[in-house]
Amino acid sequence: MMKIGLNTDGFGALPLAACLDQIAELGLTHVEFGLGGWSGAPHVDIADLLAHTSSRDRLKGMLKERNLQISALNCSGNPLHPGKIGVDDSKLAYDTLELAVLLGVERIVMMSGLPAGGVEDRNPNWITSSWPLEAMEMLEWQWSERVLPFWRKFAAAAAEKGLKICVEQHGRQCVYNSESFFRLRDAVGPTVGVNFDPSHLIWMGGDPISAIEALGECIYHVHGKDSRIELRARIDGLLDTKHVMPVEGRSWNFVSLGHGTAVHGWLDIIRALRKAGYDDVISIENEDYSMPPLEAVTTSATTLRFCIEQSAGVK
Repeated sequence: MMKIGLNTDGFGALPLAACLDQIAELGLTHVEFGLGGWSGAPHVDIADLLAHTSSRDRLKGMLKERNLQISALNCSGNPLHPGKIGVDDSKLAYDTLELAVLLGVERIVMMSGLPAGGVEDRNPNWITSSWPLEAMEMLEWQWSERVLPFWRKFAAAAAEKGLKICVEQHGRQCVYNSESFFRLRDAVGPTVGVNFDPSHLIWMGGDPISAIEALGECIYHVHGKDSRIELRARIDGLLDTKHVMPVEGRSWNFVSLGHGTAVHGWLDIIRALRKAGYDDVISIENEDYSMPPLEAVTTSATTLRFCIEQSAGVK
């Protein structure tokens, strides 16, 4: 039976105990902790947890008291950034391997990272077109000189510890779709799978069902997150550089489940996941800025619970 969890950043304004209480009250069973990088890590301190057995025991105790388990640790950041960000996020990724072992967690959610477009560049460069022609040279340099060297070493380190790396296919990352994911997996092996998040695929114009069918057994973890394509997209298309707030005037927005893809669409997603062999945690990642966090998470949880029951034939 599929289970429902929450990336605790969704209740980032609450202290840890109150956050876990709220998750338990909603009837969820799993949590996913952000440890740094693009997460503010509002609930756990990775340095403290690595250094102190007492801190780990306290966290485990708080979870056990509420019948909660950790589905994954999340260290999403950019370990391939050419500056200090890359150094810091790379260290975070390796530290997360160590913490996962200490906490008995098997899955790590992260992104592939995005390097610069050349040796002298100071900022990451996302190549999204084969034109102008130098774009292809830049892309090949990124993969051969930055992406694969990092990932071969990192995947090997994770494999030695028996961990699964769940790469989220995300815009402005080297791995942002199935094609780029399989390029990485073919090079580094099955330690690397996917954290399947439909929301990013949707705003890039893809179809979650087709992607699930293509990824199959490579799906190691799932985020419950939705996107809504707005009317503005008819005028400007789906590329949108405006900030996520305010939501008005954007071409697309992250929304709670059922507010972008209809509920029956989520039922199709759940059915496709089951058919692909995934019968595990769906971790709600709330970035709906149009409603209060509790309302948004409750909406997503209600949608997921209904779809899980219907997909299992429960009336």
